Amino acid sequence: MASLLTPREAALRLGISYPAIKQWIYRGKLRAIKTPGGHYRIPESELDALLYKAKRPETPRRQSMRTVSGRNQLVGRIVDVKIEGLMAQIRLSIGGQIITSIITADAARELRLKKGETVAALIKSTEVMVLRV
Repeated sequence: MASLLTPREAALRLGISYPAIKQWIYRGKLRAIKTPGGHYRIPESELDALLYKAKRPETPRRQSMRTVSGRNQLVGRIVDVKIEGLMAQIRLSIGGQIITSIITADAARELRLKKGETVAALIKSTEVMVLRV
């Protein structure tokens, strides 16, 4: 079963306000499950289709060491990380579709990639690179 998020966690993931998430739930824009105690829980898979619209968090200029010229960036959620030897396999859910990227194990460790995190896939020719967002 998919992981369930509180409305506050979902709002943080999408970079929107908590009241906005609640309105989306009430209006049926976002499917949520009600707990026996009356609290809403949102499946991670529900956020996948909305991540591409998500506002990226502002990064202070001094912390932003690299900028990327590539425009083919797809924002998604990490669903699996496998590191073995020199290579790492990163599986992303983007709008309900799975994209797999093979990167070096060192790069995966440097980015501290973990299941459930929001990242962007940078598509360049035949390669898919992972970019922390």
